[in-house]
Amino acid sequence: MSDLRFESSLSIEEIEDNFKNTDFFSGIMDGLNEALAYEKGKAKAETIARKRSLPDIDVAQVRNSLCMTQKSFAAMLGVSCRTVEAWECGKSNPAPTAVKLIYLISNDHSLVQKLQNV
Repeated sequence: MSDLRFESSLSIEEIEDNFKNTDFFSGIMDGLNEALAYEKGKAKAETIARKRSLPDIDVAQVRNSLCMTQKSFAAMLGVSCRTVEAWECGKSNPAPTAVKLIYLISNDHSLVQKLQNV
C-alpha cells in the first residue's frame, strides 16, 4: 500500500494558525463523558449533542468586507435574505456548514466569484 500524502496550498504556519484555538483534549473528554452517560443509561444516543469546533465568525463583518448587500450575500450562500438578517442581529445562528463556508469565504474572497457562478 502506498503512503498517503496530504497536499495543501497552505503553509505549515497557516495550518497551525487554523487550529490554534481548537481544544482537542476538551472535545475528546466531552465525547467520552457522553459515551459514559449513554452506557450508564443517563443519555439516549439521539439526544447526545454532536459538538464541533467551529471558527468564530461575524456574519455582518464578513458581508461588509465583501461589499455585499444582505440580499446578494444570501443569494451567494443559497439562503434567504431574512436568514442573513437573523444571523446578523443574533436571532439565530448559522448552521455549522454555513459557518464553515462563511469562514472560508472570509479567508479567500475569490470564492465569492466561484459561488456566484454555481
